[in-house]
Amino acid sequence: MTKPLNSLAVVTPSYGPDADQFADLHRSVLEYTPEDTVHHVFVPRADRQLFAAHEGPRCRVRTVGELLPKRYVKVPRLGMWVNVLRPWPPVRGWVMQQIVKLAATAAMDADVVLVADSDVVLVRPTTAQRALVGGRPLLHRLEDGVHPLMTRHVLWHRVARELLRLPPPPEPPLPDYMSPLTFWDPAIVRGLQRRLTENMGRHWADVFGSRLHVSEFMLYGLFVDEVLSPPGGRPPSDTSLCHKSSDESPMDLPTALAFADRLGPGAIGMMVSAKSGTPREVRQAAIKRCAEVANRVS
Repeated sequence: MTKPLNSLAVVTPSYGPDADQFADLHRSVLEYTPEDTVHHVFVPRADRQLFAAHEGPRCRVRTVGELLPKRYVKVPRLGMWVNVLRPWPPVRGWVMQQIVKLAATAAMDADVVLVADSDVVLVRPTTAQRALVGGRPLLHRLEDGVHPLMTRHVLWHRVARELLRLPPPPEPPLPDYMSPLTFWDPAIVRGLQRRLTENMGRHWADVFGSRLHVSEFMLYGLFVDEVLSPPGGRPPSDTSLCHKSSDESPMDLPTALAFADRLGPGAIGMMVSAKSGTPREVRQAAIKRCAEVANRVS
């Protein structure tokens, strides 16, 4: 029987350029999660002051270096980290963000962690129980979501299977586990870390950070589906949590409002990608409209 899920934490890696988007996300965490839910944001030391105003009983602002072994050193102005024991290859910023998600989630004293990118905003009340489908913990899994032309996703599959000591992947299509908003089980992440350390004979962060191409979501998903799950017993999928646009071009107001109007009944959050360059006032209008749609159909 699945244990009850009572406590929820929220984890977000961020940095200076996303400070405004994070502010929107944090306001939504305060509004839509229980009063005992704490939002943990991890940022570069140089950016800490940009986030310090959010710190309080429901927000912990920590620096990336606090999560890492002391052998990791930030390279000034390059956005990279170096493991002084194995300096090549350096760990690029987006890989370090993935390490932060894994390390932070594993350190949480909560039943479930909501891993949220900075440019996500919650639009519906969210508790730990939302991490269940039919009484079982959910997994974001888009069946056949990776097709042959998605070469980077195919590579992430292959690397994840190498790190987990699984057979090479079959030919695409393959499942896609990527999501800007998803639930993770801290105990599963700790088990994943142990698996990497045991398989490679090195600290899990060194194993992960040594790869130029790697995905934390592919690794977590394949670990759950192919290492932990018995044959025919994969956890239920739920890809409805985050309403997002696959188009990363800037939205104008009519496009943004039409996007918001398509919010699904199962979505607890929405995302207008920071990479899209959508004007802030347009993004704010989309957030407001999504909240209105959520209220109508909840």
